[in-house]
Amino acid sequence: MEKLQKFSPEKITSDLLPQKFGRRGMIWTTILVVICCIGAFAYIKQLREGLVVTNMGDYVSWGIYISNFVFFVAISLVGSLITAIFRLANVPWRTPLTRISEIIAVSAITFASLIIIVDMGRPERLVYLFTHGRIQSPIMWDVIVISTYFCISLLLLYITLLPDIKMMIAAKDKLGKPFSKLYRWLGTFWKGTAAQEKIRNKSITIICIVTIPVAFCIHTVTSWLFATTYRPGWDSTNFGAYFVSGAFLVGAGAVVVAMYVFRRVYKLEHYITEMHFDKMGKILVMLALLYLYFNVNEYLVPAFKMRKPEEAHLTGLFAGEFAPLFWFAILVGMIIPILIVVFPKGRKPNAMFVAGVMVVVGAWFKRYLIVTPTLLQPFLPKYDAPARYSHYFPSWEEWAITAGSLAGVLLIITFFARVFPIISIYKTITDQNETEQSS
Repeated sequence: MEKLQKFSPEKITSDLLPQKFGRRGMIWTTILVVICCIGAFAYIKQLREGLVVTNMGDYVSWGIYISNFVFFVAISLVGSLITAIFRLANVPWRTPLTRISEIIAVSAITFASLIIIVDMGRPERLVYLFTHGRIQSPIMWDVIVISTYFCISLLLLYITLLPDIKMMIAAKDKLGKPFSKLYRWLGTFWKGTAAQEKIRNKSITIICIVTIPVAFCIHTVTSWLFATTYRPGWDSTNFGAYFVSGAFLVGAGAVVVAMYVFRRVYKLEHYITEMHFDKMGKILVMLALLYLYFNVNEYLVPAFKMRKPEEAHLTGLFAGEFAPLFWFAILVGMIIPILIVVFPKGRKPNAMFVAGVMVVVGAWFKRYLIVTPTLLQPFLPKYDAPARYSHYFPSWEEWAITAGSLAGVLLIITFFARVFPIISIYKTITDQNETEQSS
């Protein structure tokens, strides 16, 4: 296994400072902007004509928008997994991964909030949450915990950036003028004194301690939105643990994919090494096995009881209309990644990238399956309902808005990588100095 190489502070700073986009970067950014514009056009059409442009109805009142919301909330949990837990546990190899996880968390929770507004149909109804909010409603709990988690994640990202912003202000001649005003606005006050550093480290520790329970709450409360709605497939007391374990898995998969992409694009092989992929691979296997256990538990008990509504729901998943998507999500999202990553050769960068993509893609379809099949199988029988109420497939407007939101998350991450170091320069230099002193 490769070892971390020692470089001078000047070399580390030069390698990790933000880089200008090349041709591939401009093409990538243009594609994301175009997809976002298409999504914005579809949303404007939805605003003008109403939710009638979607294929949602009396039964499937939560469609692909809520699936996307749950997916974004799941990925956002990665901020606590990597940053808070690894920092509090003093994991020595965490430095190249923490900022990647922090920006994924911030970008995902941003669009989780926005997609809820899209699902409302009329965005002005958001005001009612503050004028007519009912604290006994799980929806209100979700609003509170998502807002809290967004603020905490943004604050954690900003505080950890401060020493690097000071370096970027000093390197304005190399970075150019476009973002120099932004750097000065964000971090001119930071001098790096011992007193400031003491306050910063204490603040990071406090935020990390607070982040972990809030991160658990955000996905637990989201699961309660489903579990407190009386429908087959959601009538479960294990939904909190089921959602949290799935969120940890997809979050870790997203970090692995981001690690690989940034390693390749920015030539960071000396900083994001095979050792990091090996460690994350072991974590990925553990999380996949944990989530697989909760999946078995979630389906086995209702299958054993086989009440009539549950029977129709499970039949639709295992052998009916949703069977291809269901088995795709189980195999591609959990079982195949486990078989790849459980072996040492599968924890190499290329294999880990494939496994990470599988986990993320499988997780998105899994969230779709949590929402749609259940809504199509209400406990109360359907009488005189139109045939279209028994089926749901998103309209092009729904697909466009969903694709636009996914592109928006990637656009935030891309913009961040252009403006700020994707790996902490200050922490990398500090870690190297501490390693030299201890040896």
